Amino acid sequence: MSLALSSLYIGPMEQLTPPRVSNDQAPDTIAASELLEPARLEALMADFSARYPGGDRRALVSLWTKWHFAAVTSTSLAANLLLERDLPLGLNELRLILAPEGHIAGLCLKNEGRPLAELDGPGRFATLIDDHLTPLVEGLAACSGASPRVFWSNAGNYFEHFTQAVPMHPMASANTAEPAQQLLASRKLADGRRNPLCQPVRYLNAANDDGDGGAPKRVRRLCCIRYLIDELGYCGNCPLECREERASKGASAR
Repeated sequence: MSLALSSLYIGPMEQLTPPRVSNDQAPDTIAASELLEPARLEALMADFSARYPGGDRRALVSLWTKWHFAAVTSTSLAANLLLERDLPLGLNELRLILAPEGHIAGLCLKNEGRPLAELDGPGRFATLIDDHLTPLVEGLAACSGASPRVFWSNAGNYFEHFTQAVPMHPMASANTAEPAQQLLASRKLADGRRNPLCQPVRYLNAANDDGDGGAPKRVRRLCCIRYLIDELGYCGNCPLECREERASKGASAR
């Protein structure tokens, strides 16, 4: 790994797995483009779903993508915002490190990327959105039967999470996260297309037992449908659970 990329894994990123930088096709890696092959995805899901027998396929694939999107968005955002570098994240360029359980454990980059061609506006995230997320989401939706919105929501959830973490990085300046914040707030991409990463989460006012305002609760706008796996139920940011809680509180108050 380059000194520049290795320097990122401190502060809020110290618990994350740094990417490899290598052109070798190591036995524990696969080409990212293989995720678009139904047979290859089926094999990965067979390993991953073994711990959740009988789980809904849509929910299993959605859950599986959380490891993937966490690795991709954390690495991409750190390089983009802190180093102003565009990493080679296209599905035809990237290799993925596999965990024994079948989910993604990290990224294997063919090189250290290049300086961003555009620093202003959503265009600086074009490689991530157009070359990686868009074709992958379309492929996952076709293979799983889940809505593309579920996968975009998963990706957006981690994009927003790491956008919030970047300002705490020792290498960050006051406005480092601003481009990502602007993307999350924008309904349109640079070319006028709908922005699928727009506002993936909300922060709702909470009340404690004394009726005073508590810390805002981070809630996803769209459910990841993991509740369809009996062993798991709702995630901690589930909008469905939040609605049930608010409805219950409203009923008890009447």
